[in-house]
Amino acid sequence: MSNNIVLATDSDREQLMTLYKEQVGREFCAWDEDYPSTETIDFDLSRDALFVMKENDAIIAAISIEIDEDVDRLECWDRNLFPGGELARLAVTPSRQGTGIARLMMQYGMKALKERGYKSIHFLVNKYNIPAIRSYAKFGFSVVGECHMYDQDFLCYEKKLS
Repeated sequence: MSNNIVLATDSDREQLMTLYKEQVGREFCAWDEDYPSTETIDFDLSRDALFVMKENDAIIAAISIEIDEDVDRLECWDRNLFPGGELARLAVTPSRQGTGIARLMMQYGMKALKERGYKSIHFLVNKYNIPAIRSYAKFGFSVVGECHMYDQDFLCYEKKLS
């Protein structure tokens, strides 16, 4: 498998929207026809915060470094590990799910956060998304709380970046 993860560019917009739309309607996915949007992609591109994995010039996965003040304000996070970065919008094309690509994208995202000076990573996972929970367990994340946001119940995951 190619491990060609690169910073997304303007020319990736159309393929990114296709990848995002492929996720809509999947179990545990909070995305809909309005989110993620072209504005979401613009915001990520403007911050050099969107990474893609390509295979034969086709985007097969994406992940973003998120800025979400509502998530950052949750009281469950260890303030000694701030600044903490959030990874979001992890997407893998359906035909390639279950092949380890999400793990590679998470590893790359954590490396990018560390290189940008973050002390920890934190993110939310739908508390009923058993496949994702199993996947994240392999990384040694701690569940530090629960919350209800975006009409879903989430587990709050956190890990010190070493």
